[in-house]
Amino acid sequence: MAKKILAVTGCPTGIAHTFMAEEALKTAAQELGVEIKVETNGAAGAENVHTPEDIRDAIGVIVASDKNEEIERFNGLPVIVTSVGDGINKPKELIQRILDGKVPVQNPGKAAKTEAAPADKGSVGHQIYKHLMNGVSHMLPFVVAGGVLTAISFLWGIYSFDPTSEQYNAFAAMLKNIGGISMGLMVPIFSAFIGESIASRPGLVSGFVGGMLASSTGSGFIGGILAGFVAGYFTLWLLKMLSGLPKRYEGLKSIFLIPLVSVAFIGIFMSLTAGPVTAINEAMMNFLSGLQNSNPLLLGIVIGCMSAFDMGGPVNKAAYTTGTALLGMGNTTFMAGVSAACITPPLVIALATTIFPKKFSDDEKAAGLSNYVLGCTHITEGAIPFAAKNPLVVLPILMLASSISAVLTYMMGIQVPAPHGGFLILPLVSNPIMWVVDILIGSAVGAVIYGITKKEEK
Repeated sequence: MAKKILAVTGCPTGIAHTFMAEEALKTAAQELGVEIKVETNGAAGAENVHTPEDIRDAIGVIVASDKNEEIERFNGLPVIVTSVGDGINKPKELIQRILDGKVPVQNPGKAAKTEAAPADKGSVGHQIYKHLMNGVSHMLPFVVAGGVLTAISFLWGIYSFDPTSEQYNAFAAMLKNIGGISMGLMVPIFSAFIGESIASRPGLVSGFVGGMLASSTGSGFIGGILAGFVAGYFTLWLLKMLSGLPKRYEGLKSIFLIPLVSVAFIGIFMSLTAGPVTAINEAMMNFLSGLQNSNPLLLGIVIGCMSAFDMGGPVNKAAYTTGTALLGMGNTTFMAGVSAACITPPLVIALATTIFPKKFSDDEKAAGLSNYVLGCTHITEGAIPFAAKNPLVVLPILMLASSISAVLTYMMGIQVPAPHGGFLILPLVSNPIMWVVDILIGSAVGAVIYGITKKEEK
């Protein structure tokens, strides 16, 4: 009987990393002569889901995900819990650990739905990262839908939503209202799913209320992060404190006590901290937005380096969420630089594989072609496999390229009123031709440097 390994992959956005890890694991398994089935937790939901029969026949499981996965179903099997990045960069190593029997069995002898073994949860830093990215991944659809709908409403005029303006259009006003509601939910959703990641459904409730308070008091994303983590960990502590109650009080505990106490606690906490957190949030936003006029060169370098440093990771998302927050405040210039910086890395890879074909393998050239599509649609993660092979060389090149694109965008004062979409939103950009030119300049510079420094494939 062939040795069968199961895997689960997932990333915050569920777009690129998820399927790159799937492909890497499948390729490695084929090379090692092992059967593997990979369940992907992508943007469209879980696909190729493992059945009870799959779990029964498996010799081990690899969970390469930056999202919370239901790993309790694998109790009794050797389980590796790691990041999606390891699934992309270390697939053979992960599979070999299963084959060599060097992976501890998760909760041996216990049935499904029991708590996962602490040793399998990963480092504290990775857990915090997963909780944060769980919030980001659930927030993004609200941001994208709301931002694009708001941007579309501007096609009738920047004041088309105002009944007193000559530009007023009832349909445009309706679109802007819908988009505004969707955008307004981003902080509450963000906080709610940080809380849910930490304390499951009870954490979702207190996290959402905390996020609403962060949004209404002006403490923004900083307040949203604080609300999500405080609500989640307080609710988790509360669950443990009440775990000794007799089973007959289970309904009272879950429906009444936990929501009441956790919501009251996070409400009081957020109300007391609203003042200082709001001041910090406003100071940061004012500083960054002020750089647009006072020092666009410095702002472009900062945004470019942040966007290309980890391409979809927490540093990249910090720049992106700042841009969406400023966009919600009517600042459309800041997001133009962020989008340009995020679009650039995959285009650097795509152009390099086209200009210097002899320096890349056939697989890399095929991946380079897909990076044209990924780059044009604002999906930065396509550059990760190339950067992972030689990060000390490739990452600085990508950061330089993204910085050039962002600096040129800021210097020309280009405005982008939508938070996502890449070149699909060109009709909404204030100067679409120059924006594309700015991005191509940065991408071309990076591609030439990358091609010159890369050793030829043998």
